[in-house]
Amino acid sequence: MGACMTLSTCSPEAAEGTHVFDILGYSKHMGMGQDPGSYIQSGVFAVGGHNWAIRFYPDGYKSENRDYITIFLQLMSKSTKVRASCDLRLVDQCTGLRSSVIKTGPRIFNSDDSSRFAPGTAQFKKRSEIEGSAYLKDDRLMIECIVTVFEKPRVTKTTEAKSPPKIDRPPSDMAKHVGKLLEEKEGLDVSFIVGGETIEAHRLVLAMRSPVLKAELYGPMREARAGQCITVKDMQPSIFRALLHFIYTDSLPGHEDFEGEENIEIIRLLLVAADRYAMERLKMVCQSILCEDLSVDTVATTLALADQYNCDKLKDACLEFIKISDDNAMDAVVATQGFKDLKMTCPSLIVDALENRRKLRKA
Repeated sequence: MGACMTLSTCSPEAAEGTHVFDILGYSKHMGMGQDPGSYIQSGVFAVGGHNWAIRFYPDGYKSENRDYITIFLQLMSKSTKVRASCDLRLVDQCTGLRSSVIKTGPRIFNSDDSSRFAPGTAQFKKRSEIEGSAYLKDDRLMIECIVTVFEKPRVTKTTEAKSPPKIDRPPSDMAKHVGKLLEEKEGLDVSFIVGGETIEAHRLVLAMRSPVLKAELYGPMREARAGQCITVKDMQPSIFRALLHFIYTDSLPGHEDFEGEENIEIIRLLLVAADRYAMERLKMVCQSILCEDLSVDTVATTLALADQYNCDKLKDACLEFIKISDDNAMDAVVATQGFKDLKMTCPSLIVDALENRRKLRKA
């Protein structure tokens, strides 16, 4: 069944309007009253169902503001409260571009008190910054006011959404079907002699998985070997069968998760076989299992194997294991037959391992 999800959406409801207050004869309005505070009011305009007007104070709102002109937006509707914002601008009369001078965020306008005015400052623009600028041309000043009225947010009716139908993709079963080719022994076309036993397989599958087998089965010597069994030396039949199992299924045969000395020895021999046939994925799988099995009993043998078959990651893991071992564990490692063999065959590795321990002790 498809999963269900409930949804609701909150979106602001807003109305926006623009009014331009065109002041002609700007200079003639200066000194219009004995004291600052005298103003000229624009025509009333409606935005969002409410009436508004612009107040222009040519001599400033108060005596301390004489150097400024003052502009206020006023809520004209009676006995009402409204949430709104405003953007007061001047118009560049040479380019027609608008320049925001004072912008207020959303706030409450109350027609019954001083909050019916905005903005909260009487210093709109210095007269010296207006006179001689592009805002004042032919003694004309254009004030633009954008009013945005916000209503209560609108919440959409909660709806129930169902995810679209979904059909799960089955996991790959290619390895299962390829593995059946070997299990059911159909179409076998190549034979190997391993430890006196005959083991059959499919040329194409082997060539696909191993570049070494591909060269052996399809390379220049293939005609000379046509119809002949291929002899595999220095490999146990059980190891060759495990190798074939990986070639056909991309997995190792079940051996109780390869725990215990007997199964670990199988993994070591499989690593050698993987190196022989250039099967890098199998080689890395074997390294991972051997790394998980590292102990004072196995680390020396595994280190020698890693060094011999160029398993750099496994070699580093072994050296790190020796490096962090305490003295008692190191004594146990030295007492193993594997360490004694390593000392004879790869003395340089012993030097590296002991040097790493010495550096760690100094740190």
